[in-house]
Amino acid sequence: MNLLQVVIEAFRSMGANRLRTVLTMLGIIIGITSVVLLLALGDSMQRFIGKELQALGTNMLYVFPGGSRAAERRMRTNAAPSLTMDDAISLNNIPSLSGSSPALQGGFKLSAGNETASFTVFGVTTEMFAIRNWKLDQGSGFSEADVRAASRMVVIGQKVADQFFYKLDPIGKSIRIENVSFEVVGVLHGEGKQIDGGNLADMVIVPITAARAHLIRSPFPNNVHYVAVQGKPGQNLDDAVEDIKERLRDRHRIKVDDPDDFRVENLASFAEVAHKISAGIALLLGLIGAISLVVGGIGIMNIMLVSVTERTREIGIRMAIGAKPRDVLLQFLTEAVVICLAGGAIGIAIAVGAAAGITSTGKFDVFITPSAILLACGFSSLVGVFFGFYPARRASRLQPVDCLRYE
Repeated sequence: MNLLQVVIEAFRSMGANRLRTVLTMLGIIIGITSVVLLLALGDSMQRFIGKELQALGTNMLYVFPGGSRAAERRMRTNAAPSLTMDDAISLNNIPSLSGSSPALQGGFKLSAGNETASFTVFGVTTEMFAIRNWKLDQGSGFSEADVRAASRMVVIGQKVADQFFYKLDPIGKSIRIENVSFEVVGVLHGEGKQIDGGNLADMVIVPITAARAHLIRSPFPNNVHYVAVQGKPGQNLDDAVEDIKERLRDRHRIKVDDPDDFRVENLASFAEVAHKISAGIALLLGLIGAISLVVGGIGIMNIMLVSVTERTREIGIRMAIGAKPRDVLLQFLTEAVVICLAGGAIGIAIAVGAAAGITSTGKFDVFITPSAILLACGFSSLVGVFFGFYPARRASRLQPVDCLRYE
């Protein structure tokens, strides 16, 4: 018998015992569905994390006031200043950096017409839009002249625009922040978590000078909550961190042996940790799917052993009319592989459908890559060969005389 005849005979055998074949395939179907879907979820999770980190900006560093406890004690005694606007301006002169922007933020009540809600308001300079990769869907934002003049202008996120100006063009409209009227000059593009925990679509952004003049009043008008910094493309961020520390320690007159009264957070390190965690989770999900596939393979081996016992007389007849042990081995091994491949095809189809269903919700995109499908097909074939070999070998070693006498 050639290979095509062997495959046809395998399908005939499967058709003769349909219920048993379906039950045997069920384990493989569940296993392949689990492997493909869990691998896709792991890969999609890595894509999602990468996308969210990209939305925060590239080559990002954040400088916050406060450091070790010793530095905090020194700050409370006014031995060193907090982070200031002048600090942020001085960082623009560092060659390893492409820009910096100070920021203030606080929670305030917004109102327009009959709508009232509370949002976090950010006071920034124009450089922050480039540093944090903020894009505008509508409008043009505010300019350097607006920042210098402390103009009451505001850029809002899409959800804020929908809540206060539903189905209306928000550009040019007024929105009150703590009863102070601001003109809407822009609407941000997209949504997603930010480094400060907020959502891009919920953001309310005003010039930092306007925030200081009208919203966030302080006895230290030059202080800021943090400074966002962007390293130059291709620049080693560790070197940039050292440059920032050197500049700020000099400005704050910190002695050699004293700790910093600020801290620099490297967003790239966050990204690296996040990718490692997501890769570990993806591997774990793949292993869970593989375990279910192995369980399905054990089920195939059990059913094939039963099949060998039930078809003992058939094996004896085949061998009596000239079939060699290797022909019997190939026959049963082919049946196991065909069952696994058929179950794998059905499992892949179910996984693709499930991924499409999850993606259609709009909350999370699940991508099934060709590599995941090829891996599933290869793994299902391997399961068929591995778990089908022992029953097939057992069948091939039966003696024709004993088989013909079997009742």
